[in-house]
This record gives sequence, structure tokens and C-alpha cells, in this order.
Amino acid sequence: MRTSFVFSEVITGLRRNVTMTIAMILTTAISLGLLGGGLLVVRMVDKMQANYAGKLEVSVLLTNDVSANDKDCTQQPCAGLRSNLEATSGVESVVYQNRDEGFERFKRIFEAQPELLKLARPEAIPATFRVKLEDPERTDVIKQAFEGKPGVKGVDDQGKFLERFFEGLNGMRDVALILALIQAFAALLLISNTIQVSAFTRRVEVGIMRLVGATRWYTQLPFLIEAVVAGIIGSVTAVGGLVLFKAFFLDRITRNLTESGIIPPIGYLDILIVSPWLFLVAIVISATTGYVTLRLYVRL
Repeated sequence: MRTSFVFSEVITGLRRNVTMTIAMILTTAISLGLLGGGLLVVRMVDKMQANYAGKLEVSVLLTNDVSANDKDCTQQPCAGLRSNLEATSGVESVVYQNRDEGFERFKRIFEAQPELLKLARPEAIPATFRVKLEDPERTDVIKQAFEGKPGVKGVDDQGKFLERFFEGLNGMRDVALILALIQAFAALLLISNTIQVSAFTRRVEVGIMRLVGATRWYTQLPFLIEAVVAGIIGSVTAVGGLVLFKAFFLDRITRNLTESGIIPPIGYLDILIVSPWLFLVAIVISATTGYVTLRLYVRL
């Protein structure tokens, strides 16, 4: 009987303040949606770092005359450079890629961008030594030993490019999390105001309940449940929004990048994994805000 009364009070409170409840749900959903987006970016960056960790290479680019005249790397200075690279401490493997092979690799990577392929020419691709290190972070060994040597056009460190790329992705994550915090603060204010308004509209019946012996916790419980219910609905809305965003926008925006293997795709499983965190955050924020509001601002 007491349980049915509490839940009837919850439904009554949600119906009486329907506009503020909807505003609270939407604000909570936007906040949690941004938080979920930030968590998905974190997962994508973690996947990329795991995928690229074993594939990072240092590219020793050869000059134009070596690229054009020594296709099989049997002449000097190309043959000498290969021998020195293979003898360098910390080098796991050395693969020579002539100009034609480099151009074929370029076409495979950018096959989803035909406009770029039309502009590209084999002469623009230098012959390259692709060097894999035992420790991918020790690229300075190759740069110091081979940069500026005869036949070497330059030394390209893939790790530096990926580091800048990850910094950009982390910046996107940070922006999403900051916006989520701002929206969360707005949700806290709405939850607090909604509880205060709801308590004010029912102050007479709550006062009567206290006179006949109802405990303070018993009279406060419906307001707490109202806040938690609104928070859960907001989290469900946020998860649904992430699913719709992935289905109708994200897949289209990142299709070329995922098909070329530059970034890993974000799947529905990733959304499912971050969803429990969104539910947990919604419940904790709603319950905590409701409890603090009732203790500080509402005398029931």
C-alpha cells in the first residue's frame, strides 16, 4: 500500500510539472549525449593506438635521381643505405619500395578519392626504405644517423603524424566533455528547480502527512524518484540519439576514412559499452541533486 502510494505520487508530480520535466529530460539527454560522444572518441583513439602500435614505421625517402635510376636498389648509394639500415641497432626489418610500388600503394590507400588519383603521378612518389623498429618510439636513432646522407631526401616519422592526429581527436573529445559539463550544470539547476516547484505544489498534502506521523524520508522519497525517473528517461533518449547519429550521420561522414583503414569504425557495440556509464551518471546526478535540494531548500 505504501509502495503504490509513493509511485502514484511520482506519477502525479511528473504530470503536474510536465513542461519542466520535459525540459529536464532534454537537457539531461543532451548532456549525456555529449558525454557519450566523448567516451566514443576515447574508444576510437584507444583502438587506433592499438592498431597502429605494431605498424608504425620510419620512412627513409630517397632523392629523385636514386628513385628514377635505381629501381632494384643494387647501385650506390641505395645499396649502401640499405646495408647500413639493416645493421643499425634496434631495426627489426627494412623493406625497399621503389617508385612504381610506392605509387601502387598510394592508389590503394586513396582509392576512395578518384579526384586525387587523377592528379597524382608516379614521378611525385619517391623510392622509400620502410623501416620497422623494435621500439617504435626510438625513431630519433634513424633520423640522426641517416638524415642528410647522400641519396636521402628526408626521414619521415609516422609516429609524429599520428601524434598530431591523436591530439586533434583528443581536442574533439575535450570539447565534447566540456560541453557535456556545461549541459550537466544546466541539468542540475533544472532538476533542483523542478523538485522545488513540485514540492511547493504539494505542500498541503505533504504537511498533512507529516501531521499524521509520516517520516521526512517517506515524504521526500517521491520527489527523489521523480528526479531519477527523469534522469533515466534522459539517458535512454541520449543512447537513442547516439544510435540515430551513428546510423544517419557518422557512418556517412567517416565512410572514406574507415574504408581506407585510417580510423576504426565506431559500431553499435561501442555505444552499448558506453551506455551503462550514461545510465549510472544519470542516476547518480539525479539522485544526488534531488537529495541535496530537499535537504537544503525544501522543508518537508
